[in-house]
Amino acid sequence: MTPPATGCQGDRVNPFETLNLAHSSTVDRVAEELRRALFDGEVEAGTPLREVALADAMGVSRSTIREALGVLVAEGLATREPNRGVHVSEPDPASVHDVSAARRVLEVAGVRHWAEATDEAREACHNALRAFAEAAETGASPAELTAAHLAIHRSFVALTGSTRLVALAESLTSEIRLALAKVDRIRRNSEAQVHNHAALLELLEAGDVEAAAAELERHLAHAETSMLDALDLT
Repeated sequence: MTPPATGCQGDRVNPFETLNLAHSSTVDRVAEELRRALFDGEVEAGTPLREVALADAMGVSRSTIREALGVLVAEGLATREPNRGVHVSEPDPASVHDVSAARRVLEVAGVRHWAEATDEAREACHNALRAFAEAAETGASPAELTAAHLAIHRSFVALTGSTRLVALAESLTSEIRLALAKVDRIRRNSEAQVHNHAALLELLEAGDVEAAAAELERHLAHAETSMLDALDLT
């Protein structure tokens, strides 16, 4: 017979007593505000993210800032280095090229699986495009536009039917999200981007998979060049 648990509330242990919604919500809000500042270009690549200065500016504790910075580091938006602290991630030409090459392999493979993909996976591509178009039409923030743009590309990878490849694609794009956001701010051509992605899907629906793959190759190559130009890394 299992002995009765002891603790509060009638000698029964509350398994949720350590949860703290207010604290977690504060950390989430701080992380979201920092993301907004990064994607809007208010804080540039390489900028040190000082706990004291951020705590004073946002009116929260240093421990809250520390946890929020940990979230950004996990997402690849910030980097923590010994004796240097945390700073906004700085893409370098080699990493941009490497990530772009990996994206091409994953996304083109997904597009080439169009005919074998499930109806749900194909519909997810159309849903992602519609969400991107809505974001462009409603004047969404740079962070929201970048997220919607990348969602389309993840949906291409998902056509492979591999959750591991999708997870890999998400990990790769986290490294270049800031660079893509800067490109989108400079070009301000989200409507043209919507049109380009719609044309690619039209090729797929028409059964011209190889033309769609070639178009995607061109799109990703141009994205790589644009990121390098935007970051002055050429």
